[in-house]
Amino acid sequence: MALADVVFQLGLVVVAGHLLAMLFVVERSGRRRSRGLVSLVDRIRSNLTAVAPTLGALAAVLAVNKVVRDVGVELSWLIGINLTGNIYLLESQFVATIQRFAHPALTAYFGFVYVFGYTFLLTFPVLAYAICERARPLRVLFRAYILNYGIGLLCYVLFVAYGPRNFMPELVEPLLYASWPQSQLLVQQVNVNTNVFPSLHASLSATVALLAYRFRAVYARWLPVATALAVSITVSTMYLGIHWATDVVAGIVVAWVSVELAERTEEGTIREPLRRLQGRESEAVRR
Repeated sequence: MALADVVFQLGLVVVAGHLLAMLFVVERSGRRRSRGLVSLVDRIRSNLTAVAPTLGALAAVLAVNKVVRDVGVELSWLIGINLTGNIYLLESQFVATIQRFAHPALTAYFGFVYVFGYTFLLTFPVLAYAICERARPLRVLFRAYILNYGIGLLCYVLFVAYGPRNFMPELVEPLLYASWPQSQLLVQQVNVNTNVFPSLHASLSATVALLAYRFRAVYARWLPVATALAVSITVSTMYLGIHWATDVVAGIVVAWVSVELAERTEEGTIREPLRRLQGRESEAVRR
């Protein structure tokens, strides 16, 4: 029942955020292009039809992600490499240093963006891009999500890594759970203590911000909103003691790779570098 209450609160806040963002971001951007509700429904239907195979692939990846997360911990301990000690050697007590600036107001803000802001940031572009005039932004978004989850899942099987709040509990506090204990019920549904490298909160947030920049001509007002939220969510993962800075950097790299591959796949240019390399090798052989 407590989990249902948390999910209800999350849904309520995210729906309210969607409505506000529709007014602030989409309505103003699309006012001159809008031709009424019928046109809007036709556009959504057309876009969803165009991206149906990609959406199906994303659903399959999410389903596999759920299964592997349930059984992957044992598999990871069998074949994975434990990175926790190496990460600590690399950055030492950086997260503990961040928590020295902890304040109840900051904890409330970062706890809010980590749970509510993150869910809003990932779901609103789906709605916004579904009603724009081209299917390309929505298809690239789905492809980038697929790559993020795919790369993240592979890393979670290959690497074992505990977060700072688990590795050095005497120095790093679990601020989210201390300030809002009920949130643990929700977080436990999607997170495992040994799956912190890379940070999917950081990678998916950065992905949305990067795509907001790439498609800024579609929704110019979305770019500052997405960027501010992505930065806040990324900082929150360290401030709350959930991720190391190393996880965050790795997450941002995953985001950049995912967006590049998603766009190159959409443009059909993903094989161009390989073709150029093959061309140079052939030319070298002829010489």
